[in-house]
Amino acid sequence: MRRMVIAGALILTAAAHFSQVPAYAAAVSSDCPVTQPNGVRYEGDQASGNHGNRALVTWLWPHGTIVFKPGGTGYVLPDGSLSMKFGWWRLRPGRLRIEGRRIDGGSYPLRAEIPSGYGESGFQATALIFPRPGCWEVIARVGDERLRFITLVEKIGDGPLRPTRPPVGS
Repeated sequence: MRRMVIAGALILTAAAHFSQVPAYAAAVSSDCPVTQPNGVRYEGDQASGNHGNRALVTWLWPHGTIVFKPGGTGYVLPDGSLSMKFGWWRLRPGRLRIEGRRIDGGSYPLRAEIPSGYGESGFQATALIFPRPGCWEVIARVGDERLRFITLVEKIGDGPLRPTRPPVGS
């Protein structure tokens, strides 16, 4: 009986590995309470995945997981940190500030590259830099308003290659 249970578990593991469902879709753990999009959007935006409030809107990654994989988006910095572009829509005027922390283990805090030149409101491009994979809380602020979300960050293999162009804000 024990051998049958072990064989069944191996078959299920192999089936999950080779199925059409992306590996990262199954990686969302109950240990990381990822934020589900709340549908708040800026005027005219019809994309799913939007998450926001009366001051800020961003787009959350599918299944609450940001995946860094070979050939994928984002890139691995020379220090091993993981950098991903994030767009924000500031519905209130003010400077965008972003901070974050890993909530499932130790790590340096999240860094954000927030280039100037986007005006006082509207769209703002950024890069969020996660020092390591894990479960991350991200908090963005404009004035006294804040938007918070939790996301799982995964790195598969060596992750994506660094682009030949400089990162956002450089």
